[in-house]
Amino acid sequence: MLEKSELLRVPAFADLPDDQIEWFIGQSEELRLNASDTYVRQGDPADSMFVILDGQLQARGEFGGETIIIPMKAGTVTGALPFSRMKQFTVGVRAVTDARVLRFPAALFPELIQKMPELTQRLVGLMSDRIRETTRMEQQRDRLASLGKLSAGLAHELNNPASAAKRATSQLRELLKRIKDAAHELGRRDLTVAQKSEIEKMEASFVQSHEPPPDALTISDLEDQIDSLLRSHGQNDLWQMAADLARKNIKPEALESLFAILDAGTARAALVRIAASVEVATLLNEIESSTSRISDLVGAIKE
Repeated sequence: MLEKSELLRVPAFADLPDDQIEWFIGQSEELRLNASDTYVRQGDPADSMFVILDGQLQARGEFGGETIIIPMKAGTVTGALPFSRMKQFTVGVRAVTDARVLRFPAALFPELIQKMPELTQRLVGLMSDRIRETTRMEQQRDRLASLGKLSAGLAHELNNPASAAKRATSQLRELLKRIKDAAHELGRRDLTVAQKSEIEKMEASFVQSHEPPPDALTISDLEDQIDSLLRSHGQNDLWQMAADLARKNIKPEALESLFAILDAGTARAALVRIAASVEVATLLNEIESSTSRISDLVGAIKE
């Protein structure tokens, strides 16, 4: 038989009159649970209020596709409460340790409200706390969902410029090696000051050019013209260079002056260096644009 003193240790029942405590015990059923016993299942009718007297229990339920676990200890009042509109239990509850639980039928709530007004007031407060906690959990879930969407979007937005910068740096290694080899080749040549000046002037002109990229048809025509020019001077294997220079909107007549002042081998080395330098400038612009985009995204997130 449950002693009144045991129920009075529960905060919601503290200091209540003895006759009210006796009435409540008389209308309740004491349940003894073994560890792992389940006494409430999610979806069961919400037809009882429970007072945990001893032991530890655990509530578990699904909310918005997520599993929520709530520990409960001795002194907790749970289940259906007076004035609650809950029709079914939204969680299942099982004993974590051996436990004792007092079950009070919800059908007696009208009588409880009349006989135990102080307890009723306290239980309404508990229900308000429960509503606030549920609202907080829902808000937290919504915030986490929003954060997840934001993170996924940010990862996608950061990946594009990061991948572009990575590709550009990988290409730079090959281009720098090409420039180094071409520079060594030119260094072995006995170039005059005028010849060196012409190479450097053409290189600077192409690198500093900011003309918009031409359309696909223009690029195709320029590529054919540059390739024909190179072939006419014995350079039959520079088709890739012709394509690269065409994409930069470089005209074949601008290259003709090199062949006018240099022999074929020297002109080839000069063209390799110039074309590689133009490509390096383009890749540096891409890296600058990509890293600026990343900085802008990080700045937006900080704000």
